[in-house]
Amino acid sequence: MITQPPPPPLRLVVDLNRCQSYGQCVYAAPTVFRFHGEESLEYDYAPDAGVRREVARAAAACPVQAITLGGATEPAPTASGDNR
Repeated sequence: MITQPPPPPLRLVVDLNRCQSYGQCVYAAPTVFRFHGEESLEYDYAPDAGVRREVARAAAACPVQAITLGGATEPAPTASGDNR
């Protein structure tokens, strides 16, 4: 039996200067994107690969194309910012 390798981890980048807070990403992938307050977008920059389809839909739905989706090329930083 041939097994498929797991998909590479996801990495998201949102150009917050381009983002106009339309919220289409929040509707498409609410576990990854959310608003903090009225217009400040927060997002999980390294979401679980299980939400890949929703994240791809969110990126496609962005009217200003502010979301870039790619594979991880380096480990995600730790919460303390210490990458040892």
